[in-house]
Amino acid sequence: MLELSYIRRSPEEIISRLAIKNFDAKPVIEEILAIDEKRRSIQTTLDGILAQLNKASKEIGELYKAGKKTEGDALKATTGKWKEDITTLEGEMKKFESELQAKAVLLPNTPHSSVPKGKTPEDNEIVHTEGAIPELGEKALPHWELAKKYDIIDFETGVKITGAGFPIYKGKGAKLQRALINFFLDKAHEAGYIEIEPPILINEDSGFGTGQLPDKEGQMYFVNEDKLYLIPTAEVPITNMYRDMVLDATTLPVKNCGYTPCFRREAGSYGKDVRGLNRLHQFDKIEIVQIRLPEESYKALEEMKTYVTGLLKSLHLPYRILKLCGGDMSFASALTYDMEVFSAAQKRWLEVSSVSNFETFQSNRMKLRYKKDADKPALAHTLNGSALALPRIVASLLENNQDDNGIRIPEVLVPYTKFEYIN
Repeated sequence: MLELSYIRRSPEEIISRLAIKNFDAKPVIEEILAIDEKRRSIQTTLDGILAQLNKASKEIGELYKAGKKTEGDALKATTGKWKEDITTLEGEMKKFESELQAKAVLLPNTPHSSVPKGKTPEDNEIVHTEGAIPELGEKALPHWELAKKYDIIDFETGVKITGAGFPIYKGKGAKLQRALINFFLDKAHEAGYIEIEPPILINEDSGFGTGQLPDKEGQMYFVNEDKLYLIPTAEVPITNMYRDMVLDATTLPVKNCGYTPCFRREAGSYGKDVRGLNRLHQFDKIEIVQIRLPEESYKALEEMKTYVTGLLKSLHLPYRILKLCGGDMSFASALTYDMEVFSAAQKRWLEVSSVSNFETFQSNRMKLRYKKDADKPALAHTLNGSALALPRIVASLLENNQDDNGIRIPEVLVPYTKFEYIN
């Protein structure tokens, strides 16, 4: 959520920057400023009455001490009316504060100055491409056919048990999943991330804190009886660990990672691009989260981008890095890089990671602050990234590494799988 002080100070700048996200902020900002003016006027009146009441309270005591009961009683009666006015004004303040909150949450985060203009993924900027794209023979199969051939992923039984988008991993397929999870967690540990095993159900406050609510409510699974949501990513519970906290600046950066299953309704998804593992309702992912000082957050974003691409290199997957245009960015992000790997049998790029800097957008919603020495607490910057999401990594590994002997396992995973081939 954008800070109210920023909206007051720079409304035209916000309108201009949000136009990069193809969002017309002018009507919302005008409403926010009008409500804020009313609220501030009431606050001024309320502060004046409170000052009068404080002064009168002292005078009443002095009048009674001086034997001036009549004057004391009259002033006391006046303060009674002031107290009624204070109650009324405080009720109006709460009303306007609620209206301000309702309007402020409609504004997306302002994009970083480097974010390119654009409306669709085709407008994203390719900033780097690396790795040789495998040349597969005519008999090469897409991963959903390889999964059936080697009996490692069962899509049909998953449909029977739950529905489309809930596959079952079997035998060496399940071992490959577990190998990737452990490999990614071990690499995160080496990079200084503290492992967290968070809940996979969150309350509404947590969903609001990281920006999933109310923006993505329709994409989340909801447990109605308990008013809880299944997490779309470990970012949500891990970042919310620090909600309503003031961190000592000397403890920053905070670097956490976590493995969780993730749940996304992906309403309206259909067609060839969602076959097999390309788009699921339940999938496994390792997430990395950082909390940084504002002056360090963009350096941290570059470090996270480098870290993720290092994982892709170790798996020998050809990849490219995209800087997302304004129209393809998330509601809460200020700058996002997507990492895509090339799926040789499908002959297309698949997104496997996003790393994002949210600046103060999430921390303002969560009241997550840091304190330096005698300075007043200030909002921290939050960042997160996939490191990595498993389904499309598995899809690419299966397709790119198929040969006459089966499917070759990348060397770095063999100590985890205990086998070199799926055959």
